[in-house]
Formats: sequence, C-alpha cells, structure tokens
Amino acid sequence: MDRERFFASLDSYFERTLAEHGATPKGVDWNSTAAQQLRFGQLLRVVDPGAPFSLVDYGCGYGALVPYLEQRGLDFTLQGFDVSERMLDHARALYDRPGAVAFTSVEEDLAPADYALASGVFNLRIDVDDDAWTAYALETIDSLDRLSRRGFAFNMLTMYSDRERMREDLYYGDPSLFFAYCKEHCSRNVALLHDYDLYEFTILVRKSESSAPTPAGR
Repeated sequence: MDRERFFASLDSYFERTLAEHGATPKGVDWNSTAAQQLRFGQLLRVVDPGAPFSLVDYGCGYGALVPYLEQRGLDFTLQGFDVSERMLDHARALYDRPGAVAFTSVEEDLAPADYALASGVFNLRIDVDDDAWTAYALETIDSLDRLSRRGFAFNMLTMYSDRERMREDLYYGDPSLFFAYCKEHCSRNVALLHDYDLYEFTILVRKSESSAPTPAGR
C-alpha cells in the first residue's frame, strides 16, 4: 500500500466533505450526530470514567470527541492525531486547550497515554484492495497497542452488513479476525461489541500486568 498516495487521496476526499458540510459528523462522512455519539459511547467503555485519564484520539478528525468528553464531566487530557491537515485546522480552531488538548499530524509526536481510541479510521479505503487494507489495519492496531498503557478501542464496518448497501470504497472487516488478533497479540482481556444497531463492531482491549497474551495466544 502506497501510504503517501492514499493519504493524499484521503485529504482530497475530506476537502470535499468539509467544503460541503463543514466541521460536522457529515463532514467526516458519518451519517448523523446521534450515530457519532453512539460510537463514542461504545469506544469509551474501555475507559474508567471515575479517575483522571490521558487519551490518544487516533484519527481525531475535527476533534468531536473533545466536547463529548467535556459534556460528561470527565477529567482528561487528549492528544489528537489525524493525517488530514484540513481536519486538524478545524480541530485546533474549535478545541485546542493549552496543556490539556493538542493536535498533530505526526504520529511520532504522540506520547503513550492511558488509553487510545480510533473511530472510523478503518472505513474509507478508497481503492486499496482488501488484503493490503487488512494488513494496514493490523499495523494500526499495533500502533494503538503501543500508544496505550491501560487499554484501547476501535470500531470498524462489519462484513455482516447488507450486501446491497455495501460501497466499493469502504472496508468491511471480519470481526472474528480482529478479535483473534487482539487476543493473541495485545491482551487476554478483549471484548467484541456487535450489538448496538449500526453496521459495524467495536473491539475493546483492556491491559494490565497480568493481561499480556501468553506465547500460545491464550
């Protein structure tokens, strides 16, 4: 997969959606605010809301997770990462909080945090083939693992979507494959959520000193 070419195509795609819809859920190709917030709620099940926490928002878009967390009174710091500078321009203008919230397009600038979340980063593949995109997704899961101390979560469109509604430019993942990968490579404490009325699934990975996978992957 030619990442430079793909990210350039992605930036052009979101230039169009932002021009049409602005910094809104539709501007990042989500159907609605309600669906976006439902996704956030599933992802945040990996977080302990009763204690302060640090977070990497991997694929942060225009920063919509920030007000979602603030409205719920959570005590957090956040590093937002996205490959689209156009998205980050909106994120910085809307939600930059010195000392608490910052945004970057350079993954190497991210410091490990308590948790890492990725919402929607695996959906739009444009013209990348299934095998190359699956490999890219697994590499990104490795990044989420590396960037988190206590756990991470991500969502993905499901292969169990209605065939007639599937789009050629989107990727529909096998939940079992990604569950097994996380179980074997990241932690023994993995949850697969596929019961919240969207054509997608969420995987939660909880980490502790005792949760590292065994050499046999069990």
